[in-house]
Amino acid sequence: MDGPAHDHLSVRAYGASHGSHDHDHFQILVGLDGMLELEVAGRGRRIGAGQGCVVPPGERHDFESRHGARCLVLDSRAPGWASVQQHPAGATWALARYLADACRQALPQAQQVGPALLLESWGAATGTVPRLQRMQRPIDWTGLADWARTRWKHDRLEVADLARQVHLSPAQFAARCRSEQGRSTQQWLRQLQLDQAEALRAQGLGMAQVARLSGYRSPSALTAALRRRNT
Repeated sequence: MDGPAHDHLSVRAYGASHGSHDHDHFQILVGLDGMLELEVAGRGRRIGAGQGCVVPPGERHDFESRHGARCLVLDSRAPGWASVQQHPAGATWALARYLADACRQALPQAQQVGPALLLESWGAATGTVPRLQRMQRPIDWTGLADWARTRWKHDRLEVADLARQVHLSPAQFAARCRSEQGRSTQQWLRQLQLDQAEALRAQGLGMAQVARLSGYRSPSALTAALRRRNT
């Protein structure tokens, strides 16, 4: 699912679930009132007033609130969100309430400086953001691609598998992929698979064998993916 070109703050009301989905950007939530049930990549948690959560790019998630809930929501592509802890610092609650009021009043400075202030406040408790930025190690993308090609014909690859291979958390890896490769981890993987599938087809292999070697669950799934790519 495509995301905003720039960071965007909003106040959202939640009720019944609309089904799981994912984004190619970070989604940050701070509870304002009510209780929100959240499931991210199969892990469940609850967000009440003053509590928060960072949903990494590419991770499927679902929201539900039986009695209604409101949250301050930030859609962001800032890589710094990959480095913060899941729970916000205490000062973030006061800032989130102010930003929620500013959003309702359409105050222009909320959108201009609010996202950066929220990130700074969230990470201020441990100083995580600057420390991890200084220690950032390069990713061997070519080597990682070669490793992925040896794995997907046997196992379904997930973001966590790729992240583990380069010694990063899934959120950190997703942010690095977005900033260094210009796409989400799933988009990066799909491109690798389709490139390999087209190369194997050029060698004369049958569609069933190509699908198996390039990690597709069936020849029809591969055919559909190739058709989408070429349209």
